[in-house]
Parts: sequence; structure tokens; C-alpha cells
Amino acid sequence: MIQNRSSYPPQQSAVAPSLASSSEKSIPTSLTPSTLRTTVTTPRKVTIYDRNLNRRAPELSLAAFAFLFNEIVQYSQKNVKGIQEMETKLTEYGYHVGQRVLELTVIREIKSAKRETRVLGLLQFINTSIWKSVFGKPADGLEKSKDQEDEYMIIDNDPIVNKYISVPREMSQLNCAAFQAGIVEAVMDGCQFPARVTAHSVPTDLFPLKTVFLVKLDPVVVERERYMR
Repeated sequence: MIQNRSSYPPQQSAVAPSLASSSEKSIPTSLTPSTLRTTVTTPRKVTIYDRNLNRRAPELSLAAFAFLFNEIVQYSQKNVKGIQEMETKLTEYGYHVGQRVLELTVIREIKSAKRETRVLGLLQFINTSIWKSVFGKPADGLEKSKDQEDEYMIIDNDPIVNKYISVPREMSQLNCAAFQAGIVEAVMDGCQFPARVTAHSVPTDLFPLKTVFLVKLDPVVVERERYMR
């Protein structure tokens, strides 16, 4: 009697297991998924902290600086009641910048820098190294007040922060160089010469943006200067 083959139980191939086992053995261990996960690494993203601190070339274009500072001025206009309050805000922003500028300048000049113990030496350091580090050029002058023992003046004939700022007529007394005054004040405080620094417009025909930064020393500093003479 001829039986229907479809009723036979399916025969298992004896070759399949051997092929499967041989293929598994042929896969190199270096290409297994677990190994690939351990060997493939994501490249580390380079950040600003990886830059060389001793880099001397300009790190920011003038256009970018002008745009950024313009935004700072516009932000400072919010929730202020007058020009004096706005200048105080700009001074505070500059103070935070000055703290970091002092640290960076000291690191860059650590081989030649020395700790200043007199007011005049520190002001000359600000007038040259700090000014050049931030604004690309030294300040235009440094004077001592003839009437007040505790007052010095740093002169900038063309402050870069005022060059691209358009002040409305009703705020003509505003001097955005208060931002620079904050930088100077932070450096003075960081070097243990506490002082109050303010920016004053002294326009001339040749220099319409000329600004004088008045440095008024703390009484403790004046007394220390008298003792060291």
C-alpha cells in the first residue's frame, strides 16, 4: 500500500546544526557586538577650556565685540529709573569681566609679573598690560590729581565701548565707558587696592569721545601709601 508522504513526520536535516555551529565558530571574537561597543569611542568635543592661555593673537573681532556690547547696553536699560542707575549696572558687568581679566593677565605674564605694592605701579600695570589685553592698546594717559591725594585719572581718548553706541538725546549724559570703569575697579580690588572708579566724559574737538576714569582710593590704601614712603 502506498502511503501518502505528507503524513510522514518531517525529517530534520542533519546538516543544518553543523552548518550553524561552523558559522558561529567562524565569526571572529573581535567583531562581536559586545566587543564593538567597547572599542568604538566618541571623539571628545573641543571646548574653550582647551585653548592655550598664552595665546596673544586677538580672539574676537571688533564687529562681534560691538554687537555683544550693544546687547549688554540694551539689556541694562531694562528696569532702570535713570542714567546713574544704568551706569551702575554697566559698572557691575564690567567688574565681573575685570576679575577674569586680572587672572588671565597674571597667568600670561607670570614669568615677568611682580606683585605691586604701590599705587602708582599698579595703575601703570592697568594703564599698559590690562588695557592692552582687553582693548588692544594701552590707555592714553595716567595723571595724579593736584588737589586730592587719593585721586588718580586714567585717560582714554577714544574708548572702544563708546565708538559704536548711539545715545539718544534724552540720555546724552550717559557714558557707557562705565563698563570699563568696572574692569579697572575689579583689578584694583583684586590686587588689594580697594578703590571707587567712575567714568566721566571730557569731549574735545579732537577727541569727542574722550573719557577720564577717576580712581578714588580707599582711605586704607592712602594710609598705607603714607607709611611706605
